[in-house]
Amino acid sequence: MTKNELPLSKDEILDAAEQVLRRYGPDKTSVVDIAKVLQVSHGTLYRHFESKAALREAVTSRWLHTSIAVPLEAIASGTGGSAVGRLRLWLDTLIQTKRKFAAEDAEMFAMYANVTVIEVEMISTHMYRLIKQLEQIIEAGMASKELKQGDSESLARAIFLATSRFHHPSHAGEWAMGSLGEDFESVWQLLLGGLT
Repeated sequence: MTKNELPLSKDEILDAAEQVLRRYGPDKTSVVDIAKVLQVSHGTLYRHFESKAALREAVTSRWLHTSIAVPLEAIASGTGGSAVGRLRLWLDTLIQTKRKFAAEDAEMFAMYANVTVIEVEMISTHMYRLIKQLEQIIEAGMASKELKQGDSESLARAIFLATSRFHHPSHAGEWAMGSLGEDFESVWQLLLGGLT
């Protein structure tokens, strides 16, 4: 079973773990399953990650960063178009990305939803990163006088929280509702009225 005892990088382990988690789901995946894919002993994995929970957290953290935070950062740091347009694009992208993953990458989304309840610190770091992106857009809008002056950090946090029904995994069961688009538009208009 352990034909490959060469040193493994964390990325190699995370790649294999993500593959196995997608195949079996977060509840049925064991460290032994991941070790089999890598052709190493499960003890080798424990040298990198102290537990199955730590490995799942690392997989989820990387997935959130590469699949959600990085694409949104490109919008937040963009310089073209209006701040309002970028803000709306950022929110639309966040919402559509989460819905897409809930529908098309169900195992990873389920793990992410589970981790949001258990790993508060990791999720707080992820939320902080996203709120900072919103803050960046708001500050650009204030600098161009497109948005009213105010506390950009508080505004960014308020926007993130006000729209959470549309992107937080605990609301995923509501995302198929027919009125969700209209509901978001109502929230968006309210936010826009306060910002401009």
